Amino acid sequence: MMVIRPIRQEDHASLYRLAEKTGVGFTSLVADEAILQRKIDSATRSFAKETVEKPGLEDYLMVLEDTETGDIVGTTGLLAAVGLDEPFYSYHVGTITHSSRELGVHNIMPTLVLNNDYTGCSEVCTLFLEEGYRHSKNGQLLSKSRFMFLAQFPERFTDKIFAEMRGVSDENGVSPFWESLGRHFFSIDFDRADELTSLGSKQFIAELMPNNPVYVNLLSQEARDVLGQVHKNTVPARRLLEQEGFRYENYVDIFDGGPTIEARVQDIRAVRDSRLCLASIGEPKGTGEGVHYLVSNAKVKDFRCIMIQRSTPPGSAMTLTQEEAEHLAVSNKEPVRVVELSPH
Repeated sequence: MMVIRPIRQEDHASLYRLAEKTGVGFTSLVADEAILQRKIDSATRSFAKETVEKPGLEDYLMVLEDTETGDIVGTTGLLAAVGLDEPFYSYHVGTITHSSRELGVHNIMPTLVLNNDYTGCSEVCTLFLEEGYRHSKNGQLLSKSRFMFLAQFPERFTDKIFAEMRGVSDENGVSPFWESLGRHFFSIDFDRADELTSLGSKQFIAELMPNNPVYVNLLSQEARDVLGQVHKNTVPARRLLEQEGFRYENYVDIFDGGPTIEARVQDIRAVRDSRLCLASIGEPKGTGEGVHYLVSNAKVKDFRCIMIQRSTPPGSAMTLTQEEAEHLAVSNKEPVRVVELSPH
């Protein structure tokens, strides 16, 4: 069975192995021992907090474990609030109008404006699934399990939440958007800028990035074509978030031009439609057939989420097998949260 759980200190080697496979543009999971250790330490502290008055620097990093092998095969995460300790930058795609009545010209020009509009907002991040496990709805479990945690602990997050999607780059790590814009101001390669950002060094952005609007029409055609588009490996991740209610609101990444998509937490399908019921351990009818459900417990430090299949919808109680209950770390009559895996 596949189980979502908080990352542990002993997962360091597995996390490093996954980070080596992410590729250029995946700044939230890089193969650096010290950075990964800091992420694990931060996540461990965050999950250990029994109460949170308001969203802060908490980092809820979770992993997907194959219980048959004990292997860690994926990561998924939530940041409580970004931009509190260092600026969080993005571009807003806006418009400027140039008009001349005398010449009969009225031009509407798309622009990019540097901003910190997402400061203090929660973020869904660090979604990565090992290639050999990209089947059997594992990607959906990995992505949507975060919303079960959101639904159970809304006080730990802001009302609005966003996701930065990886932008277009080729197999050599070359980004058309970066080549047309960023390179002129930073004079370094895209992967080096990406590396600096992943190391937590963002001061150079404020020092070198233009504060004036950038006219999109002055960019190369290749750069304009990828503006707001995702990397081919990120298409499924974007689709899953859009199924849940995330939308593109004209914000893009300043390096690769990838889209930022956002939602109000209460509007996310899995948050809105999930409900609590009591666990009943026994022999459920219709297992392995019918509708897929996400089931999570109601715990912070020992949060668990699994995917099950049932032919009949759960009522006030959710009948779980002994194995399912053990993987969820729940006993009889304990609360569990349930939602259908996919929208109708």
